[in-house]
Amino acid sequence: MELAHSLLLNEEALAQITEAKRPVFIFEWLRFLDKVLVAANKTDVKEKQKKLVEQLTGLISSSPGPPTRKLLAKNLAALYSIGDTFTVFQTLDKCNDIIKSKDDTAAYLPTKLAAVACVGAFYEKMGRMLGSAFPETVNNLLKSLKSAESQGRSEILMSLQKVLSGLGGAAASCHRDIYKNARSLLTDRSMAVRCAVAKCLLELQNEAVFMWTAELENVATLCFKALENSNYGVRVAVSKLLGTVMATALIPKQATVMRQNVKRATLEEVLELMAYVVFVTTLGGQWLERNFATFLSHVLDLVSHPRATQTHVEAVYSRRCVSFILRATVGSLLGEKAQIAAAKDICQAIGKQMKAVEAVVNDANSENKAGAADVAASQHVMVCALQELGSLVQSLNATASPLIQEPSIGLLETVTSVLLHPSMAARLAAAWCLRCVAVALPFQLTPFLDRCAERLNNLKTSPEAVSGYSFAMAALLGGVHQCPLGIPHAKGKMVVSIAEDLLRTAAQNSRLSLQRTQAGWLLLGALMTLGPSVVRYHLPKMLLLWRNVFPRSLKELEAEKARGDSFTWQVTLEGRAGALCAMRSFVAHCPELLTEDVIRKLMTPIECAMTMMSHIPSVIKAHGAHLKASAAMVRLRLYDILALLPPKTYEGSFNALLRELVAEFTLTDNSANTTTSLLRSLCHYDDSVLLGSWLQETDHKSIEDQLQPNSASGSGALEHDPSSIYLRIPAGEAVPGPLPLGVSVIDASVALFGVVFPHVSYKHRSVYICMLDHFAECVKQAKGVRQQAVQLNIFTAVLSALKGLAENKSTLGPEEVRKSALTLVMGALDNPNPILRCAAGEALGRMAQVVGEATFIARMAQYSFDKLKSARDVVSRTGHSLALGCLHRYVGGIGSGQHLKTSVSILLALAQDGTSPEVQTWSLHSLALIVDSSGPMYRGYVEPTLSLVLTLLLTVPPSHTEVHQCLGRCLGAIITTVGPELQGQSTISTIRSSCLVGCAITQDHSDSLVQAAAISCLQQLHMFAPRHVNLSSLVPSLCVHLCSSHLLLRRAAVACLRQLAQREAAEVCEYAMSLAKNGVNITETGLEGVLFGMLDRETDRKLCSDIHDTLGHMLSSLAVENLSHWLMLCKDVLAASRKEQCCTCKDEESEKKDEMDDDTMFTALGEEDKTKPSVAPRWATRVFAADCLCRVIMLCENANKAHFDLALARSARLKNPKNDFLVLHLSDLIRMAFMAATDHSNQLRMAGLQALEDIIKKFASVPEPEFPGHVILEQYQANVGAALRPAFSQDTPSDITAKACQVCSAWIGSGVVSDLNDLRRVHNLLVSSLDKVQAGKGSSSQLYRESATTMEKLAVLKAWAEVTISYYIFKCLKKFNLSSIRLCCLVSYLITLVQPELPSLSRLWLAALKDYALLTLPAEFATQLPPDGGAFYTPETIDTARLHYRNSWAPILHAVALWLNSTGFSASESTEETAAAMPSSQKRATSIMLTQTPGPPPTTKSLPELNKDRMHLILGKSYEFRFLCSPRPEEPVEHVTSCLQALHTLLDSPCARIHIAEDQLLGVELLSVLHRLLLTWDPTSVQLLVTGVVQQIVRAAQDYLQEKRNSLNDIGEKENPLALGEGGESGGLVPGKSLVFAAMELLMFILVRHMPHLSSKVSDSPSHIAAKSHLSEESARLVAATVTILSDLPSLCSPAGCMTVLPTILFLITRVLKETAVKSADNQVPPPVSAALQGIKTIVTLPTVKTDETQNQWASLIRSTLASILEYSQPASKPVLDEVSVLTAIALFLWSASTEIIGVQSLQNGCINRFKNALNSSDPWVQAKCYQLLLSVFQHTNRALSTPYIHSLAPIMVEKLKAVERNRPTNNLELLAVQEGVKVLETLVALGEEQNRVQLLALLVPTLISYLLNENAFASASPASKDLHEFALQNLMHIGPLYPHAFKTVMGAAPELKTRLETAVRASQASKAKAAARQPPPTVHSTPTIKLKTSFF
Repeated sequence: MELAHSLLLNEEALAQITEAKRPVFIFEWLRFLDKVLVAANKTDVKEKQKKLVEQLTGLISSSPGPPTRKLLAKNLAALYSIGDTFTVFQTLDKCNDIIKSKDDTAAYLPTKLAAVACVGAFYEKMGRMLGSAFPETVNNLLKSLKSAESQGRSEILMSLQKVLSGLGGAAASCHRDIYKNARSLLTDRSMAVRCAVAKCLLELQNEAVFMWTAELENVATLCFKALENSNYGVRVAVSKLLGTVMATALIPKQATVMRQNVKRATLEEVLELMAYVVFVTTLGGQWLERNFATFLSHVLDLVSHPRATQTHVEAVYSRRCVSFILRATVGSLLGEKAQIAAAKDICQAIGKQMKAVEAVVNDANSENKAGAADVAASQHVMVCALQELGSLVQSLNATASPLIQEPSIGLLETVTSVLLHPSMAARLAAAWCLRCVAVALPFQLTPFLDRCAERLNNLKTSPEAVSGYSFAMAALLGGVHQCPLGIPHAKGKMVVSIAEDLLRTAAQNSRLSLQRTQAGWLLLGALMTLGPSVVRYHLPKMLLLWRNVFPRSLKELEAEKARGDSFTWQVTLEGRAGALCAMRSFVAHCPELLTEDVIRKLMTPIECAMTMMSHIPSVIKAHGAHLKASAAMVRLRLYDILALLPPKTYEGSFNALLRELVAEFTLTDNSANTTTSLLRSLCHYDDSVLLGSWLQETDHKSIEDQLQPNSASGSGALEHDPSSIYLRIPAGEAVPGPLPLGVSVIDASVALFGVVFPHVSYKHRSVYICMLDHFAECVKQAKGVRQQAVQLNIFTAVLSALKGLAENKSTLGPEEVRKSALTLVMGALDNPNPILRCAAGEALGRMAQVVGEATFIARMAQYSFDKLKSARDVVSRTGHSLALGCLHRYVGGIGSGQHLKTSVSILLALAQDGTSPEVQTWSLHSLALIVDSSGPMYRGYVEPTLSLVLTLLLTVPPSHTEVHQCLGRCLGAIITTVGPELQGQSTISTIRSSCLVGCAITQDHSDSLVQAAAISCLQQLHMFAPRHVNLSSLVPSLCVHLCSSHLLLRRAAVACLRQLAQREAAEVCEYAMSLAKNGVNITETGLEGVLFGMLDRETDRKLCSDIHDTLGHMLSSLAVENLSHWLMLCKDVLAASRKEQCCTCKDEESEKKDEMDDDTMFTALGEEDKTKPSVAPRWATRVFAADCLCRVIMLCENANKAHFDLALARSARLKNPKNDFLVLHLSDLIRMAFMAATDHSNQLRMAGLQALEDIIKKFASVPEPEFPGHVILEQYQANVGAALRPAFSQDTPSDITAKACQVCSAWIGSGVVSDLNDLRRVHNLLVSSLDKVQAGKGSSSQLYRESATTMEKLAVLKAWAEVTISYYIFKCLKKFNLSSIRLCCLVSYLITLVQPELPSLSRLWLAALKDYALLTLPAEFATQLPPDGGAFYTPETIDTARLHYRNSWAPILHAVALWLNSTGFSASESTEETAAAMPSSQKRATSIMLTQTPGPPPTTKSLPELNKDRMHLILGKSYEFRFLCSPRPEEPVEHVTSCLQALHTLLDSPCARIHIAEDQLLGVELLSVLHRLLLTWDPTSVQLLVTGVVQQIVRAAQDYLQEKRNSLNDIGEKENPLALGEGGESGGLVPGKSLVFAAMELLMFILVRHMPHLSSKVSDSPSHIAAKSHLSEESARLVAATVTILSDLPSLCSPAGCMTVLPTILFLITRVLKETAVKSADNQVPPPVSAALQGIKTIVTLPTVKTDETQNQWASLIRSTLASILEYSQPASKPVLDEVSVLTAIALFLWSASTEIIGVQSLQNGCINRFKNALNSSDPWVQAKCYQLLLSVFQHTNRALSTPYIHSLAPIMVEKLKAVERNRPTNNLELLAVQEGVKVLETLVALGEEQNRVQLLALLVPTLISYLLNENAFASASPASKDLHEFALQNLMHIGPLYPHAFKTVMGAAPELKTRLETAVRASQASKAKAAARQPPPTVHSTPTIKLKTSFF
């Protein structure tokens, strides 16, 4: 392939390759040329132009295939437009000669077609340059058009289209000729030709005025003819032509009008022509807005036309068409404001119609037949108008509120009035519309229900009212599941009582019997959709009602048959159908209530119904055929419910049931040829190319459905099954459309057959044989159309059964059964109906899967092989080739491996059958299935398959789109099979380049589905070999497809972009922007702007979800780098609603102008005129933009600190102006959040509040650099207040208020606002909410479910809790002087605001905690829950309430703990206070809350008891959380921290500490819970909090024990107070009862988690990695805290107990010391080391240990510990420890535990060695510390300890200090070391006895004098050296007077010393005199400048 990449065709290379590969080589060269010509240098092109032209024109006569000729023509035209045009006419003549040629052979055809293509390309590219030659060219083309075959005709028409497009108005002379010749071909038998004509005429109408003036009528007539027997492509092309011509006729293009005097058509004339959607889309949204009323009335008139509604099915079809017109125009072209205006117009239209109907109904003269006909016609108008109104309101969602609130519109009155319409269809449509309004505006749901219930009661005597209002109530109940806040629980009771009343009174009035019966059961069915929480209460009553509807026994049934007339039977049957329908609804919506007992009770009436079924035919015989419909309805309901119940429950009735089902779908008692609608859904999705079911996935689905072959397709309507008014709508449907009853019954029977069939037991499988034989018999007996119908139904049932068998892992049974089944299936593989062949293939595959035996599979495969080898007819070749594909699909590569070779060779041969595109399609489809299912086993066949695919792609005419689609599928399957191998080099590169060529050909095909297949192939390639997919060409083509009119292509493009954006978002955006320069659909907002725009237009869920994902990936990769762009995008989207709202008050003109401005931000993606503005972003898109905003904030948080630091951001911006940071856009962020939070749409308000909360949390602490002491958010106080205020209004839904409370608490708690008035504004919002909470349950008029109130109240309490917590935190900061002036203000303000509320708040908090404690009891305690709920929940909504409690209990717990702590548990409650604060319903709850049993009121308890209860409540909550919630990883970490902080706070209070210390088991329990928490929660922050709580528990126990000991001492008991404590006399600690053991367990866990080598188990495990990591700062703090607690534990033990725990504790402490005492550069002591040293001190100085019994053990412990430390610190040991820490530890032992150590020679030697090493250290810091520590050892009171150290170490010291004279200190540290050393010597002098003092001074004084400098040396000495001189001098002056005698003696002995000293003193005095004016020098004899952090002595 690389050889093909040259400017000239490489003819040598071409000659060397085989004939078969040449077309691919030539195509690849043309592809390369296409890319290179545009970019090439003009002179290069001109040089080689002659040769190139020769080569290209030579190719024309080489019979090129379709893709090749297209590229060839394009390149030739491009070559002439770039190079010289000298020879263009010559080439044109050559082409014309070829076209004129009389050679009509098939071999010459490709050459002719290539010439035609070249002519078209020339004119398209060069247009008027070739003007002189065009009449001849056109005549030439038109002449050959007459004699050409279909391929030629479509190619010529496409060329003519290009000629017209290139020449524009210049071709006017030929317009009429072209028109005359082309129009007759609009009805050509070839669909491709019809499409080409439509496109050619579309081009023609741009300039040919006559087409939309004189010929307008004729064009319309032609178009309608063209639509007869057309396919989808033709329908789209022709409607586009007619719609555009209509639009041009109404509003002609300016240029054409100016050239000729044109009479414009009127709107009325144009509308008569009927191509509406294209017409309106072409004219655009603004036109529609202005002319909507006219358009609406015209469209609605269509559906009231008698000819449109001759039969019911036709009427339904007409309604579907009109609904499609309205949805496609109003739904997508109008913005939200215009849609509201349209809704008003629709309302008026409905009102007008209804008035006319009422006039007829009220007219006493019933002879008015015309009036009756009007009423009948009006129902269809009503249905269309109401459905569109409903859809509009639903899509507008909460933004539709003005429609309801404006009384002048009267929407509700209008819609409700239709509930009384005489026609059921209109009543149902009105009910549906009400449901849409209620779902869009949930606050209307409860009032609607109440209003309907009231009207139903008032108008009980009107049949229409009973029917209409019950429909409305059922519809509203069905909509509840779409409203998260639900409806009040009592509404369920109301519905049940109304339904009961209707059923009870049905028999009283025969005029109303039917309606009341139907209404009663309909309401009960709708009630079931409310779910188990409501139905549970009514179930016993329901079971009773169901039982009573059916006869109890056969006897009753017989008696029933004997009496009763036809009307009674109709009512009875309707009643039973209704009861079964309610049962079905119950089983479907309340599966949790289906216990065995309930199922048993349900089966009684169901079995009666099954018995009744067999008796119905005789009833119908007796009373007339009009009962058939009611009987069918009963059967339908019965089948439906049986399909939902477990088949085991009715297996006794299988035989009878199967008989009934088979009779149903084989049409035994049914004269109509009704077919099921399920066949397509049971066939495989991949077979859509054969079934044409891809039409289900176009934008025209709703009307294309009507053209599907099986009966009733697309004829769904609400009146076919009223129960669908309350059922969930199937995904993708806008309005429920149940199929006609006849079809529904057959569908239900087929579905139930599939459920029952697999459960028939083995011994009854003989039934199968009878059944299968019966099927064959039925097919045989039926003839013609009926045979097809019966066969379709039977096959659907068989497929359903086989699918059931496969899902249940059952088998088909014995050989005879298989035989019968096989005969049935194989027979259908030769059926002329393609759907049946498809079903037969599918059934064969399913059978192979179910049987699963190799021999059976082999037999089936062989049969098809033989058939395919011998058969010559299309039908059997297609059927059996699919059979092979299906066998492989269901058995997989392994099961069918041995047949692979034969299958592939046969299918490859069939695929080459050029005479039959159908055979090619089916064989290629099967081949794709085989490639897919064989996986790697197919690898050997990849090359031949790929070669065939390429050959076919290059030769099959493009009009055979199905063949190309299948080729695309094969290509995709091959790419998947080769997989990651495609990345490789060498051999694989030919496969890869073949795949790329294949993709290129399919990409360039004109059919959208083929292009979609190409995109998915490229997507696969990109996944496996990303480097080889050229994004620079792929991305722009995907962007162009985004505005395709074909849904599947848009889906494919977005899915591909989603994958690309995941890896290469930046490149994708960059390549997309390259389109902006070419003026395609991308503008400066880039691809992301286009995707945002698509969200407003697309309704397909999959597509929208992919757009969301694509934008999400782009946002994650690019937003941080390109902040301004993304924020601007979000801002534009969010600002759209503002602009819409602002301009409502202006007049029309300015409004239009504004809208234009508004929309210039957004690109119009329509394929027509680019200047037309698109709609402003809709609410759902705005919600997505607000979510994006939150994501941007989160992404920035993980990126760079400067995003949240204004000073940093500004300085970075100065360095590089391109730098962009979030903090610089804060005002935009606030504005966006404000816009969203104050919008009409509730979802957007939620998103806005969330964004606001995020902004507050992230920016609260960002300082304002220009105003120190202030924060950046202060300037936005007004905005925040204004955004929050609307959320607290009376009519705001609870979820929004709850969210707003959260934002309030975040705002107050952030500490941003320090001014009382500003703070009060937000605070008052919380106060008002608190009043609501205190109002208690059921006080306000309820619109939503009770749990919504629970949510709101708990949110308020949570918000107050958070504010209170902040208040206590600020107070704490103030106490420790850590706060600024602002915080001080804030605290004082918060005191004034929070303090007054605390008494009532605390009560409410405790009540909420009590509720939650009860709600989280295990299920077995459910009976203990209070029967009428808690303080904030009702018993009916327990399940939903739990969730709200779970979200808010943690901060409440923390706040309660803080409050109890601050009041010192002294806040008692008085009954009066409680009574005043709460209504009676809550008083009882409070009394329960504070006492464990519901008993006496709170005041009867003493304060301590009360506190104990509160304590238990809080601890209980914390425990419960730990036990139940810890394993739940989804619990937010904030809850854990809140809970731990609450415990910590609680244990701060003395009262709580006494309580927990008194009851030791409580402490142990708490510790074990904390331990369990640590097992599931990893964050260090949680572990730190846990250690804090553990420390509190240990301190509490310490205090308690100390008090006990003190009291024993005071009493003077005989018992030794020290023996108190854990361990007692024996020293044993009992796990589970010992606090010390529990604490050690937990602390050990933490230590090992951070220092795994402490545990031999962990360090020896294979998974442990030996490398030691440095402890992080948090870990270090944690280890320190743990060690501190460990060292406190022995104080809780008796002496014997100490001996048990100390070995472990000392081991851990010394090991921590070993691991953490590592030398650091800055000599800092790490926290764990300080803690370990402090711990050693604590333990060594323990007062309680040394008793007679433990003395020896204690001594050995101390010695061992010291020995360990000495061992760890040996110079050779690793790691090298910090000498200072080791020496400090040694000194601690020597100082505090001297008695145990004295006389142990080995320890003494070790210690002395360590000190020696330190003295000899090169590090002056170590020397200084060593001297300091030696000082303490030398001074020890016990001389036995200090003497050996003095003897060993003093001489070394003296030597070291003497050596200083030669090596004076150069810095402060060295100076410090000398100073410390001198101090030690001075101390030794002081300690020495009088007689030795002279010798000692003889060491000290000369050393000090040697430090003195003479005058010359002093002047030039370093500062440290001077300081040493001063220090020595001062000390000498000090020593002289202290020991005068000894000093004199020493001085006298050495005169030179005396001289030096005197000189120095004199010099010093002289310098002092000189510097009298200066400050006296500081005394150097001061404390050492560097201290240990902690003093250990």
